Amino acid sequence: YVRILTSYMQQHSACKDLFTDQYVSDIIHAAPLHDIGKIAIPDRILTKPGKLTPEEFDTIKTHSKVGAQIIDDILKEVEQDEYLTIARDMAYYHHERWDGTGYPCNLKGPKIPLCARIMAIADVYDALRSKRSYKDPFSPEESYQIIVDGSGTQFDPELVKAFIHVYDQIKLVS
Repeated sequence: YVRILTSYMQQHSACKDLFTDQYVSDIIHAAPLHDIGKIAIPDRILTKPGKLTPEEFDTIKTHSKVGAQIIDDILKEVEQDEYLTIARDMAYYHHERWDGTGYPCNLKGPKIPLCARIMAIADVYDALRSKRSYKDPFSPEESYQIIVDGSGTQFDPELVKAFIHVYDQIKLVS
């Protein structure tokens, strides 16, 4: 999903100069690391079949900070690496919301790193389409509508427009 969205943005975005070949490659390759912090979350919480308690949800929410810390620790050992910086931003900020009600920092709008805004759409769509211990997968149509309805509140409106444009491609891989 990240590859499809970034490739579209590289060709059609008003800010397509930001989407260099290297930036697109880094985002695509960093995307699998966005949930690395979940290694610190107990399996009993990650695989719980029912609704999480407020305390369990607070524990889940720590995965973004833990993931960023893991990548920060790697960054200390190497020269500044743009790929790892992008991976860190994706891990740390992918649960921020366009309206500022996300976590862990309550960032709003363009203050959320672009790579994390892209990851947010891909992550939510993937979560909706996937079976989890606590839910069955949503249909492609339901998942699409949730992303579209989140434009301007949960998601960057420009990225949702891109999602709409590439949805036929996304549907093919979901």
